[in-house]
Amino acid sequence: MIITRSPLRVSLGGGGTDLPSYYREHSGFVVAAAIDKFVYITLHETFEAEFIIKYSKTERVRSVDEIKHPIVREALKLVPVSAPHLEVISMSDIPAGTGLGSSSSFTVALLRALHTHNKEVIPRQELAEQACQIEIERLGEPIGKQDQYISTFGGITSFLFDRDGRVIVEPVQISSETLYNLEDNLLLFFTGFIRPASSILAEQDTRSRAGDSDMISHLHQIKRFGYESRLALESGDLRGFAAIMHRHWELKKQRSRAMTNSMIDDCYELARAHGALGGKLIGAGGGGFLMFYTEDKTRLRRVMREAGMREVRMRFDFEGASLVARS
Repeated sequence: MIITRSPLRVSLGGGGTDLPSYYREHSGFVVAAAIDKFVYITLHETFEAEFIIKYSKTERVRSVDEIKHPIVREALKLVPVSAPHLEVISMSDIPAGTGLGSSSSFTVALLRALHTHNKEVIPRQELAEQACQIEIERLGEPIGKQDQYISTFGGITSFLFDRDGRVIVEPVQISSETLYNLEDNLLLFFTGFIRPASSILAEQDTRSRAGDSDMISHLHQIKRFGYESRLALESGDLRGFAAIMHRHWELKKQRSRAMTNSMIDDCYELARAHGALGGKLIGAGGGGFLMFYTEDKTRLRRVMREAGMREVRMRFDFEGASLVARS
């Protein structure tokens, strides 16, 4: 039996500039953080000559081509296993469609498990690229590369997406004191809305490919916010980081009419009126989690709880994709 896990993430700046439709022309830049909420994959050889795939559904098939789960099917094609009798089970700390990059974490954890099963050591950069290949190239999802990379590398990390496809990975040079304060003062609240990222990102992808000047200008500014966010974190200016996050969200709302709704907007304004110095909706938009930076956690937690918002406590994860157990 093999058990692997990979972390979910929160984007701290530059999100959206990691889509190929943008970075292949202009380069992209994202700062992201892995958190201690994970997707787990268990691989187990069984006695029956079949593949058993367990997620929200259960599949029992005789060949890889019969597998309906697209990521599992393509992962087994990319990293084939010799055993025709394999059970794949997935679990997650947070439901899919909540903006924390769960599908990419699933892909990374599954690939990590398959390589372990094959007794193969795979470098992290290659693991992240394989996950991108499955989701973006093979399955044609209109998504970016930050989720696969942060899930693989972990930590608080910046990613430069070069025009030639290279990804330059650099840990953010953040002091211990700033790290602890950031971790303590970032709060996550679930909006109650679940929405696939591709439904939001498809519009951005289409407009970027068409050279829409408004969308390109928008993403240029988002990229600048990414660089400003890294600078604020490295200089220990967390109030400045919170202010950038607020400006980022105000601009991000203009990207698509489906980015937000009246309930999300009301919750955001409520938080701002009760101690949140900055915040934004995590992920592509339309639902998922609101993240806030505050120096008055007790007050903000109380008012958000009274508004019916569920908090998910988090810490940062610095392991990235990892092997939990093998027997």
